[in-house]
Amino acid sequence: MAHHARGQVSEARSRLLETATRLFYTEGIHAVGIDRIVAEAKVTRATLYRHFPGKEDLVVAYLQAVHRLDRDQVGEALDSGRPAADILRAIAESIADGIRSAGFRGCAFLNAVAEYPDPEHPVHKAVLAHREWFLRTITDLLAQVGETPPEPAGRHFVMLRDGAMAEGCLADPAEVCDTFLQGVDGILQHRTGPKGTA
Repeated sequence: MAHHARGQVSEARSRLLETATRLFYTEGIHAVGIDRIVAEAKVTRATLYRHFPGKEDLVVAYLQAVHRLDRDQVGEALDSGRPAADILRAIAESIADGIRSAGFRGCAFLNAVAEYPDPEHPVHKAVLAHREWFLRTITDLLAQVGETPPEPAGRHFVMLRDGAMAEGCLADPAEVCDTFLQGVDGILQHRTGPKGTA
């Protein structure tokens, strides 16, 4: 990562990443060329390549930045000191807020992996790393709710989230979010009901 003498992240790098993030998310990764990013970020090609050796490095940096945002949001819920079920509801509400937001275009990670299907590609690996983190975080929380194995419920939560993210830019976001949040409540009720506590 390039820094100024005082240790701050390079302004040019930040501008490149902000521009790429906006364009990749709204228009798609393959649809946006390096020339467009350079022009809109108001930097030279040499500056771009000084910070990102190739386009795929910029794409991975974009996904890592989105991952940090997600991790920070989840971290706020985790640090709240609330019971695990309430933390899971807060995470679900945060996802719903994203779906309801202006300019929502689906999940950045699912969108990216659709463009990079090769499991060995660094972009594909960055998507999988994010999804493994998210599934592990949700499963660890679900382990604190009820006594049955949490893994199936964790996968169920992630599948509900994926479906809501895909449907959220195709249908009425309010209805999608209501359905998603009801589904999360259903998972939690199942774990805390007679079968979940047995």
